[in-house]
Amino acid sequence: MPRLARLDISGLLQHVIVRGIERRDIFNDDNDRQLFIDRFSKLLSETGIQCYAWALLSNHFHLLLMPKSTPLSYFMRRLLTGYALSFNRRNKRSGHLFQNRYKSIVCEEEPYLLELVRYIHLNPLRAGMVANLDELDNYKWTGHAVLMGKITIETQNTTAILERFGATTGQARLNYRQFISDGISAGNRDDLVGGGLKRSQGERPANEYESYDERILGCGDFVDSMKLDSDLRDKMKSAITLEKLLNIVSNVMNLDSDSVRRPSKSRFPATARGIICQMAIFELGYTGKEVGSLLHLKASGVSLASRRGEKALKADPELLKSILLEISK
Repeated sequence: MPRLARLDISGLLQHVIVRGIERRDIFNDDNDRQLFIDRFSKLLSETGIQCYAWALLSNHFHLLLMPKSTPLSYFMRRLLTGYALSFNRRNKRSGHLFQNRYKSIVCEEEPYLLELVRYIHLNPLRAGMVANLDELDNYKWTGHAVLMGKITIETQNTTAILERFGATTGQARLNYRQFISDGISAGNRDDLVGGGLKRSQGERPANEYESYDERILGCGDFVDSMKLDSDLRDKMKSAITLEKLLNIVSNVMNLDSDSVRRPSKSRFPATARGIICQMAIFELGYTGKEVGSLLHLKASGVSLASRRGEKALKADPELLKSILLEISK
């Protein structure tokens, strides 16, 4: 089944989860982690995206973000591409570092903001990377240590969290820490990683289920509001227009964009069209009809081209890397 396009919507919480390919480690040591945090913090400053929680583990990481004017997809492309290149150079490796696409879940702010902060910041404890809450307080690879005042990362929005726990910083930290402590016994919270409403409802008559969507964490009304938003379709798309994607793929493959747009059986233009179809539909959220209009293809032609593009990208990871680098600029 084709993957659903991400809901890249400004002004809403997004829980982002990124895993290493084949569950391999993406951080080999603290130097790797610091390189990631430096890049992450710089991008937060450049884009104005708000960060409320984060945690780095060995083979994956969690972020709780709220995009403002910059699309999350643009931010994540720059973050992941830049870090992967640095990691590969530093560790003398090549190839993909991350598993498929990152996962992002649109979250209803109330009642989920604080629950997600707690869930994300307890991950190192659940994973056995720290032994207890005292160690977690000083574990420098989560936003929990920032909220506790143990480390400083200027781009993490601590005010929005601590102000919910007390009028003074000291009292807020005490209450926040107790809130974190209270969550330790809850164990894994599968209901907080997408489709949560469906999972939490258990076995109930079908007519009692509220709306749900695996890309959304919230009540049925919230899910419906996302789906019924008249601007949702446009918001789901990244800042990359189809024309820009056409030009990027054409330039990377040393082709004239007009030859790519014009249907033909020539190998390289046909491959380029396939790559555009694949990335436009499954990465940027455009419809097959929109892509077909750009490339003068019927629906069946777009489908065939997309499969051809997927094979081409899998067969040539360096080509995909080159395209992503141009997109991330």
